[in-house]
Amino acid sequence: MPIPGNFLSPTAETIDPNTSGWTAKLNATIGPGVGGRTGGGGCLSVKSVAAGEMQARTVSSYPVTAGTVYYCFADTAGVSTERIGIRWLSAAGTEVAVSWSMTTLTASSGWHRVSLAAVAPAGVTQAQVLLSSTEAGATVSHYWENIYLGLPIRTTGNLLPFNTESSELDASGWTTVVNATISRQVPVINWAVTNYTAGGHTLAMTAVAAGNASILAVDRPTVTPGLEYLAYAYLQPPVVTAQAWIELRFYDSVGNQIQATRSTLAPPTPATGMYRQRVSAKAPANAATCSVAAGLDGASAGQVLRLETIVITAAPELQAGTVLPYADGSFEQGVAGWTVASGVAAIARSSPWGDAAIDGSYSLRVSSSTATTSVLRSARAPVTAGVNWRAQIHAGADVLTWTSITVRVRWYDAANVDLGASTGTSYALPTTTWYALASDAVAPAGATQAAVEIVVVASAPASELFIDKVALWQVLPLTDVTANSDGGYATLTLRELPVDGEVTVYRVAQDGTRTLVRGTGGLIDRQILTSDLLVVEDHEAPMGVPVYYWVEVYDVGGSRSTRSSSTITLTLDVNEAWLKDPGNPQRNLRVLVEKAPDWQRPIEQSGHVVRGRRNKVVLSGRRQGLEGELAVWTRSDDERRALHLLLDSGRTLLWQAMPGMGVTDMYVSVGQISETRVSRLAQEVWRAWSLPMTEQDMPVTVGVSGAAGRTWQDIAVEFATWNDLMKVYASWEAVYLDQRG
Repeated sequence: MPIPGNFLSPTAETIDPNTSGWTAKLNATIGPGVGGRTGGGGCLSVKSVAAGEMQARTVSSYPVTAGTVYYCFADTAGVSTERIGIRWLSAAGTEVAVSWSMTTLTASSGWHRVSLAAVAPAGVTQAQVLLSSTEAGATVSHYWENIYLGLPIRTTGNLLPFNTESSELDASGWTTVVNATISRQVPVINWAVTNYTAGGHTLAMTAVAAGNASILAVDRPTVTPGLEYLAYAYLQPPVVTAQAWIELRFYDSVGNQIQATRSTLAPPTPATGMYRQRVSAKAPANAATCSVAAGLDGASAGQVLRLETIVITAAPELQAGTVLPYADGSFEQGVAGWTVASGVAAIARSSPWGDAAIDGSYSLRVSSSTATTSVLRSARAPVTAGVNWRAQIHAGADVLTWTSITVRVRWYDAANVDLGASTGTSYALPTTTWYALASDAVAPAGATQAAVEIVVVASAPASELFIDKVALWQVLPLTDVTANSDGGYATLTLRELPVDGEVTVYRVAQDGTRTLVRGTGGLIDRQILTSDLLVVEDHEAPMGVPVYYWVEVYDVGGSRSTRSSSTITLTLDVNEAWLKDPGNPQRNLRVLVEKAPDWQRPIEQSGHVVRGRRNKVVLSGRRQGLEGELAVWTRSDDERRALHLLLDSGRTLLWQAMPGMGVTDMYVSVGQISETRVSRLAQEVWRAWSLPMTEQDMPVTVGVSGAAGRTWQDIAVEFATWNDLMKVYASWEAVYLDQRG
């Protein structure tokens, strides 16, 4: 898939199937290389003509706006150091300036990333990407692929701005706290090819003298008291024994620090590369803002800690609806609120980094010195009495020395009185892999709090068990569907899906006909699941016809299970019809029908007169689909503008009417339209429209456009004023879809 938002064509981005998007600029020849990263097998080979710097550039120039920040990156490999640049051009194609990234610290023949963010200077209207390396001799090749030019790519939901997250412009988003200097460096790092938020520049903190050293983000994003937040960053410590850490800090309304929660990077093995470290905490009652800090404890003079992709965001749910805090479910910064209620077991966060985990990089390590029973208990979380709750843990063991593991829930009232524990469900681990272990229970009368309890029975001394991704949530229907007739769509909610598995969703009509339902990536057919919760708005569900949904779920191993929903029926006034854009449901419009089409079905024919025969010989093609003219009214200026917006794109539309009107749902292409007034009165807002329609096939590759997780907070981070916003977006729909002009 092309990089989202890339100005470059897929050919120029991936160098597949050829190098036509690139040309030599300085001391170089270009040609196709092999062994690329993006799946096509190709890459760009830039070969030196003589010793010294060589450059290549994009053939095309791409439109830019002066004063706007643009971002470029590429994956590269060679025997020399390299850099990437943006060449700024005037409307006449004259070079105005060139912005260059820093040069990589070392050369590497393995794929690694270089990147640059820069502000377009005054007077420029176009830009090109420049690739540069300096070779020791002639005929030396340097390789490039996965190349991007466009607007900055940042983590959706990050409370920090792009430059604080990435340091691609400069290091101004950070300040020294103690014993440190701040700079930027470009180490050799092999990021995943689709990790577009990771760049080449890293933030570098250097310890001035021996001792503790730390830095702090200067931004103070607003927080909501009581909401849990998650901060994370990739850390590259100088040595394996260095105590590198990240800290989430909260401040009151006058800027006083009121809480700091630290998460220390467990010594990684090996000690090279970048390691993502997470820390979470709930904003205290008087919190107004937050920030993130990082540092080294016990550093030696000159030691460097590098950071990349630094994020503060609302803490995600490990399971949709879970009431346990992220820290208690993920163990990324320690054991959080877990305790040993009874027994000899000892609990600690797993180590080294990444040794044992289902979510994140750590788990809870449970050690029992004797063959006895121990009870582990989480922190308490709010629950509702009288409803069913499910506790679930993921457990794994290096050695099968555990007789049983029982998962249960302990209940408490508002006065913290223990109301007892549920019966629980016992399990035995059949192998040393990870297993999801769950137990359901109804909260008793008076219960307002609950804790997850795990009863572990060791069968041998020195037993070790790992527990991760713990959740407690109210059990809701696995499949739920609701009809939203006013909006002309059905909402299908699927819960407790296997993350990284796949799902297929069908809409089933009365006659048993199955039709794939549309999602963000097109029709939902073996779509990969990134969450255990999937909510689908089906804007193509028919009007006045009972339908239900059939769901096929495939787990990571490929095993298939099925679900079906209840039946729903969408309603519509018989005098109205829906005109819908399958890929942009926010444009859908309900219109008043003046007259349904009189249909024609054209056919291509040629007649041939045969001498001596009475009848012609007629050669016919296949009869084509329906063609006709739909007459509708709009009843207000808002409806008139909405219909223009719907028709502007020229895309295939869906026309829907109620049964009994002699018309079935039909995908159509609308030709030249006419819009007329219904009276001579100047103030009359009604309009009569004539819409010539030609029947089309259902678009199968079109996905439903959406905000993709963006919120107003993302917009507030990027734009200081409404005027700044208006310079970038042409409409509110463009804001919603992040379609920048």
